[in-house]
Amino acid sequence: MATSQVIVTVENLHKHYGNVHVLKGIDMQVAVGEVVVVLGASGSGKSTLIRCMNGLETYSEGSIEVDNLILPAKHPKLRLLKEIRKEAGMVFQQFNLFPHKTVLENITLAPRKVRGKSRADSEKQALELLQRVRIAEHAQKYPGQLSGGQQQRVAIARALAMEPKLMLFDEPTSALDPEMVSEVLDVMRELANSGMTMIIVTHEMNFAREVADRAVYIHEGRILEQGSPKDLFENPKHDRTKAFFASVLKQS
Repeated sequence: MATSQVIVTVENLHKHYGNVHVLKGIDMQVAVGEVVVVLGASGSGKSTLIRCMNGLETYSEGSIEVDNLILPAKHPKLRLLKEIRKEAGMVFQQFNLFPHKTVLENITLAPRKVRGKSRADSEKQALELLQRVRIAEHAQKYPGQLSGGQQQRVAIARALAMEPKLMLFDEPTSALDPEMVSEVLDVMRELANSGMTMIIVTHEMNFAREVADRAVYIHEGRILEQGSPKDLFENPKHDRTKAFFASVLKQS
């Protein structure tokens, strides 16, 4: 971990969808430079948690602070959402690229519209990012001309183009064919090694164990256990955590 400065603070976070109580009192802090993986079974609340962190979901009770910006539970102002999303880049399961725009246009759109960069500066930056994610030769192609792994790397470059202080990943490899997973994970490893603060929801256990400073296990909307990946994977304390790792590690 690069520093002890806290960039994300979540306190007593609750989220309801009607009568369904999805998050049940989540407390969590993330330090600058820390890589945190969020693990748990499908439906445990992992994706909802990180979607609340950048305002894609409202929450019912508690508090969220991202880079000293307090995100209110209900109806945050658009200006505040823009400020938080400048600092918290998001990469989704689906790539969410504009199909009618080229790779270069997808990456340069937000820096020009939100950060006010010139076309020349944003295109220079985009080409550097495409080089970083190893697909510079595809800058003038459209998303439909790329593989799933290539599209997800474009999505990562697009998020990085906003120069965020924090990157949120919501199961970024879950929609990919198995042979395309490694190319996306390689880019994420490079980001982790560069000191980027990252919160990653993933089912890629070997990757989680390799790159994370801390692993957080969520079960039925609660953080049941957390610690270093080594401790959590090899010596879980809670019976439910033991059962989860026994199941997923057997499958991997």
